[in-house]
Formats: sequence, structure tokens, C-alpha cells
Amino acid sequence: MTLRETLQRWRYNFIPDHLLGEILTKRWADNAIPFLAMVATVAGFGLAIPGFFKPSSLVESTRQLGEFTIVVIGLSVVMLAGGIDLSVGSIFALAAFAAVSTFFIFGLPVWVALLSALAVGALFGAFNGYLVGYLRLRAFLTTLVTLVIGRALYDILVINFAAAVQQSDVSSPIWDFIGDGQFMGLSMAVIIALVLAVIAHVALTRSRPGWHILAVGGSRRSAHNSGIRVRETVFMSYVVSGLCAGLAGFLIACRLSGAGPGTGLNLEMLAITAAVVGGNSLGGGRGSIAKAVMGAIIVMMMNNSLIRLGFGTGTNQMVLGLMLAAAVTLDIRWLKNRHKVLNEVYVAPVHVRLPETPSALPGSGSSFALNNVLSKADAIGLGELEGPEDVILDRDDHLYCGTRHGEIVRFFAPDYRRSEVFAHTGGFPLGLAFAQDGTLLSCVGAMGLYAISPRGEVRQLSAETNRSYRSIVDDARLRDPNDLDVAPDGRIFFTDSTTRYDAHDWTLDSIENRPTGRLLVHDPKTGITRTLLDNYRYTNGVCLAHDGKSVLFAESWACRVHRYWLEGPKAGTAECLIDGMPGYPDNINRASDGTYWMAWLGMRTPSFDLSLRHPSFRKHMTRRLPNDEWLFPNINTGGVVKFDEQGTIIQTMGDLTGVSHPMVTSMREHKGHLFIGGILNNRIGRFKIEGADPNWTGMSSYWGSRS
Repeated sequence: MTLRETLQRWRYNFIPDHLLGEILTKRWADNAIPFLAMVATVAGFGLAIPGFFKPSSLVESTRQLGEFTIVVIGLSVVMLAGGIDLSVGSIFALAAFAAVSTFFIFGLPVWVALLSALAVGALFGAFNGYLVGYLRLRAFLTTLVTLVIGRALYDILVINFAAAVQQSDVSSPIWDFIGDGQFMGLSMAVIIALVLAVIAHVALTRSRPGWHILAVGGSRRSAHNSGIRVRETVFMSYVVSGLCAGLAGFLIACRLSGAGPGTGLNLEMLAITAAVVGGNSLGGGRGSIAKAVMGAIIVMMMNNSLIRLGFGTGTNQMVLGLMLAAAVTLDIRWLKNRHKVLNEVYVAPVHVRLPETPSALPGSGSSFALNNVLSKADAIGLGELEGPEDVILDRDDHLYCGTRHGEIVRFFAPDYRRSEVFAHTGGFPLGLAFAQDGTLLSCVGAMGLYAISPRGEVRQLSAETNRSYRSIVDDARLRDPNDLDVAPDGRIFFTDSTTRYDAHDWTLDSIENRPTGRLLVHDPKTGITRTLLDNYRYTNGVCLAHDGKSVLFAESWACRVHRYWLEGPKAGTAECLIDGMPGYPDNINRASDGTYWMAWLGMRTPSFDLSLRHPSFRKHMTRRLPNDEWLFPNINTGGVVKFDEQGTIIQTMGDLTGVSHPMVTSMREHKGHLFIGGILNNRIGRFKIEGADPNWTGMSSYWGSRS
């Protein structure tokens, strides 16, 4: 290995470039910018203002912050539903006046004052919700009208009743505690805001109404077509916003024990700025309560700190306007270009140097030399199938295969001319295996592990495994379950080829060549799926050894076959059985003579082998060229390989004509014939094996003769 290649290996294999792309795929990654902005704002003004972090100063500042945060939370719910509410300032002021008038003028208890404030908020919210949700009026104009009417009504009430409020001698320790009291060093407004934020977050992310709000905000037409009551959802979002503004109005009423002409003035602009600066999209459907809280902290801190530093109202308005413009621009640009950024950074190739391999060219004298034997295979289902990745036969000699359309097709013995759709899986059925009771098991691409009863009833067995502590992407989810086999005790061993890509993105996984494949086991008795081994380059075929003491599995991009021991002194460990093959291994199955059949889905090429040693080349290739010009593994030529328990290659067969089976992903021996499948083929091949046991079947090998 040259010095340059060694440096590339260190650079690309030990610097985790892929982490940036994985972080950007996470929804919480959008919180990074507002979080950093919040930290910078607090730290900057904290250093600029003397005594900023004194407990007394913080308590007083957070009272106003708590009230403001509650308003922003309610407004954010409306924005997530695809709306806007310009009337929150007016509702806030009217609710505050309702609370003080109820308490000071009418002398009613504090809880009645709270209810009156909430009632005002709910009433105005319902008014907005009815006009926008049910009558389908424009949210901006509707809430603007409500803003004007509400502010006018508030000014009239303040002029006529403010004196009565000020002259009242009504008092209550509960009222004073809510306004000025503390609990564990926190003001009541902050405590209530935190509790409300947690409730709102759980409701949006863990409840059906919350999911409906996000769905409606994402696309009202799609939400309606999926059965969501769009009008009712929009209506309720405005009611929630009104209730939050009403609650905040009650809290400021308790704090000030009055209401003046400036109460709630321009609050709607502050709240909208906070919601957008926090990262909630004006387009709806994208955002969170955490972003609302961070935006509220940024805006309120900025607004109050500028005043404390001696800047006037005009400066405040200009700064907030610039913040809003920047946030809106960033939101639109990021939403439009996020996929481009991900395309630039997500694919992170590593350096791989495959070992030298014997030639597979015909006549080379190598044990891997291909030939044209498979070109003589008879065709089953020619033109009726698309993508029979795996094939299998039952006790009655009927033939099964999956198709690209999500169906499992059954061909009836003995001539396999008649067929029927045995089951619909909803995904792409890949690996197939029969359990002892005749249940057909299948790895369905991007969906998980499934079982199909003899009557064609489909049920899911597993869609996830245990999540690793070091993962950023959700590696608990089965992204590319591929092949499987069943042990005598019913345990199902299967592979998940990659944790970074879905099945249709296998080319990206091959170009990246990062070891993210794994071997898993599912126990039907407990319903638990566990990861046995990981860090393999595209794990693929799985086969239980003839003696049941080990499991063989293929590592496609590394051109290797491994053995995982189930019993004996090596139990729980894996060892490489075959290394340095000229082909990419796929499914593995038993042969009648105690050996094993293995599919080659494609053959190594010098050009791709060379590119694996130059990750920078592959990185630039995926960023600068269209994907139909990428260099990736050759899958136009493959074959079938036979090997024994020691990994010795016994026989190699291929179809160099490129007519019948140029690439092979699976094969099954059954009563002297080899049935051949291919994920890009339009047929199943049937090839007579010279000297094979005409009575041997896979079902009898696993489960014995029928009793």
C-alpha cells in the first residue's frame, strides 16, 4: 500500500464524515440553529448587562418570559396546522382585562377570574377557528380583523373601567402568589409555561390530534383524503391558541393587578417573530414546541436587553424585523435546499482494498471459472414475473417466488405452467423460508420480517431490533431485511443488509462500502428480535448448516462468506469461511450431497475494485455526476457456486450468453433440479443437476419426511 493510499485510508476510515449527514437527517437537527442562537443571545447580553445573571434579575425577567412563551406555544400550534393568528395580542389584553375586572370589580374568587380569562380566549379562538376552519376564510385577513376589533373593544373597556379597577381594595394571597410568588426559585409563570410546553409537546408527538395537526399543516388535501377532519382540526388549533393567550393574560393580570393601554400592544408581532426565529415554518407542518420555546427566549431576551442597554423602541422594532426577515429567508431556503445539502454530505465512502482473487474467466483453470451451463435452464413463468429474487418449494413440489409488485406467486407442480397470487405483502418479498408447520417466512424489503400462513394470510413478525447506543440514525428499524433461514427450535436467523440505506438505494451502499450490515435472530416464542453481529459490508444470504450447529451468511461487498457458531466452543463467534471471491455472494442454500449452493449476483471488475481504494473519487462521483453514470458493482453477470463445509469451491456455473440467467440472486435444489431466481430477471430457471439425489428436498432436509 502506497503512502498516499495509507493517508486516504486514515482520512476516510477514521474521520467519521458520515455523522454530519446522519445528524442532518434527524428532525431534531433543525433545533441546532435556534439552540445556538439562544445560547449566543443569552451569553452575549449576559456579558453586556451588569447583574444580568443575578437571581433577583432573572426571576423578574422570567415572569414576563413565561407569559410570552405561553402565547408563542399557542400561536405555534396554529402555525403547525398551516394557519396564522394575528389576534393573540388582542386576546391577551382582553383576557387580562376580564381577569382583573372579575377579581377587582366584581370581587369574585381567583379561580373565577381564571375561568373568565380562559373563556375570553376560547371564545375569540373559536370565532377565528370557525371563520378560518369551517368557512375557509383567509387566516391572515380573518385574524387581522379580529385583532382590530379586539383592540378597539379593549381600549373602550379600559377607558370606562380602569378607574374602578384601580380604586378596588379587593386582595387575595393566592392572586399575589400567582403574580409575584416563587416555587423552587422559579416564578409561577415560568412553571406554568414549562408544564404547558411538556403537555403540548407530548400532545403533538404522541397523540392522534397532534398528528392530525401536523398532517393538516403539511398538506390539507392529503390529510382530507386520508380521512382526517381538516375543518375540525383547524378550528381546534385556533381554540388552543386562544386558550393559551387567555392563560397568559390571566398571569399578567395577577402580576400587574391591572390592565393599561399598552397591554398586549404589538404582542402578535413579537410572538410571530419568536415562532419563526425558533424554526417553526410559516408554511405549516414543520416545527415543534421546543422551537417555540427557544424562539420565545431569543426574542424576549433580545427585546428586554436592548431596552436595558438604552436603545429605543425604534431600534427594537428594527432588530426584530431583521430577525424575522432572516428567519423567514433561512426557513424557505433550507426547506428548498435541504435535500441538496444532504446529497452533498450524506454519502461518505471509506477506503477498502479487496484481496486479490483467482480469475473467473472461462478457461482460466481457476475453481471460480464461469461457463455457459445455466444457459440451458428451462424457463418458468417467462414474461409473467418481474424480479423473482428468491425461490422455494413446498412439500407438494409447488414453487413460490416474490415479485417486484409485492406479490408472492405460487406455480403448481408438476409442470409449473399454472400459477396464482398466493399472497400480497405490500412490499418487495426477498428471502423466503418455510417453517416446520408450513408457514412461509419472508424478508420484505424496507418493511421487516413477515409470515404467510398456508391460506395466504400475511402478518408481521418483526420490524425492528435492539437499538445500539452509538447510533445516530435509528438502527432499530429494519431498513433492508434480505435473506433468512429457520433453526430446528423455530428461531429465525436473517440479515439486514444496511442500516444507512433502504433497499432501493443499494447502489449508494455499495459505493460508500461502509460496514453497516448485520445478522439478526427473531424468536417467535418471545417475539423479540436481537442483533447477533454487525459491522459487515452488506450482509446477504443466510443458511443454517446441515448439522444445525452454525449459520452461514454472505457479506456481498466484501466478497466473503462467514460462519456464525451456534454451538460448541466457538458459540457466539463468527469466522470467515470463504474470502477473496471474484463474485458478490447473495443467497446460500443447502445441497443434497451435504454441501451448499451460493448465488453470485455479479462479478468484481478491476475498475470498481480500484475505485474502492480511492474514496475521494467515489465521493466526488456521487456529487458531480448523474446516478446513471456512477461506477458501481457489475450485476450483469453472475452465477451459481457450490462449496463444502471447509469453504472449498467444488463447482461454478454461469450463463455468459446473457440470455437466461446473466445474474443470479438465489437457487434451490429440489428433486434433482436447481431452481434459479434473479432480482432483475423475468423468469425462474429450472436446471437438471447431473448425479443429484432425485428424492432430496429442502423441506425434508430441514423438517424430515412428512408423517
